[in-house]
Amino acid sequence: METPIYDFLKNYSESNTLRLHMPGHKGKNFFNLSAEYDITEIKNADSLFEADGIIAQSEKNAARLFNTVRTCYSAGGSTLCIQTMLALMKRDNRKVIAVRNVHRSFLSACIMLGIEPEWIYPEYSAGFLSGEIPLDILESKLKQTDNPCVYITSPDYLGKTADIKSIAAICHKYNGILLVDNAHGAHFAGSREHPVMQGADMCCDSGHKMLPVLTGGAYLHIANQKYADSAKSEMSFFASTSPSYLIMASLDLCNDYIENSLPTDRLRTLDALDKLRNDLSKKYKIYKGEPFHLTLLCDGISLAEKLRKDGIECEYADRYCVTLLFSPLNSPEEIERAGEILMRYHPLEAFDERFEFPVMKKAMSIREAALCRYETVSVENSAGKICAAVNVPCPPAVPIAVSGEIINEICIKIFKKYGILKINVVK
Repeated sequence: METPIYDFLKNYSESNTLRLHMPGHKGKNFFNLSAEYDITEIKNADSLFEADGIIAQSEKNAARLFNTVRTCYSAGGSTLCIQTMLALMKRDNRKVIAVRNVHRSFLSACIMLGIEPEWIYPEYSAGFLSGEIPLDILESKLKQTDNPCVYITSPDYLGKTADIKSIAAICHKYNGILLVDNAHGAHFAGSREHPVMQGADMCCDSGHKMLPVLTGGAYLHIANQKYADSAKSEMSFFASTSPSYLIMASLDLCNDYIENSLPTDRLRTLDALDKLRNDLSKKYKIYKGEPFHLTLLCDGISLAEKLRKDGIECEYADRYCVTLLFSPLNSPEEIERAGEILMRYHPLEAFDERFEFPVMKKAMSIREAALCRYETVSVENSAGKICAAVNVPCPPAVPIAVSGEIINEICIKIFKKYGILKINVVK
């Protein structure tokens, strides 16, 4: 019998590829975890969603490190944390205002919970994945909304961070709750840059993206006492009844890493990344964002292919940019190697046609459109049709059209620019 998944993983692990993509452990043998540690909820092993033993103790350790009222582990990635945050908002009868460059897991949660968000469109840069959040428009929305909740993504997929402190202040001025998808920001643990230190009421961190945690390991951080006691109950609605003890053990081990090694590793890596940016700025346009995301504004698809041939696998590439994702576990030698390879190339210009993302019109609810019968058509033939189940690749998994919205010509152009040639529409 062929074993294609295992064979690929084995070959990749033996290839000496520089992994400038998630997970944050970068393939280094940090865990010492194997099948002998893979158990279920046996006596004294505690239970994730009813934790009062070893899991509860470990989560309290994490809460202390992240300076939260409560931190809950997830073995289902940030997706489970996003579902939980939105379920808490649904229970609180809050109206969700969301900045448009959300991950598709946000939409999936809206479908399950029957949430219809009000959208704020960012001031886009480097394509439709990233941009500035307009604070004046946000405040205007909050003024008009009873019992509001604001949902933002920071850092976004290309590494741009929002002004969370200002957003939190505006949000709380109107008795709102601020939720942050900080899936790409777990390496801010314990620092002033972390969303809970800047005023967020809740946020999710994908430990596996930026820290030495197995894929699927994430944190739900709660800074608002109101939601601390009920979080696990809401989380259990969406999660597997058999959460992985290997993933939870990696989160537990990561507590020790955060306390004893992360501050030193973070500074060491930042110094090397500062030098890398200075060197690359002589040849590349560099997108402004948090330093562990190195986003170069160029024809990313062409550059990614060159990097692959030279033993570097990137996190993301499109016609506007390429993103190389570092973590505190990258050594200065690895960062220097990346710089030497990048300096060999003469990058092609980024696709320079500008576009304004259209304000989309809604014909159906997200839930109704996503769960109805649909057909798959070419994007050329989709104008005027209603988007059904959203089908966008991951990465980056940021939707162009949302379920229930009417597809228009501008939207079709954006689909084509990102190589999306088929779309699901309501039948």
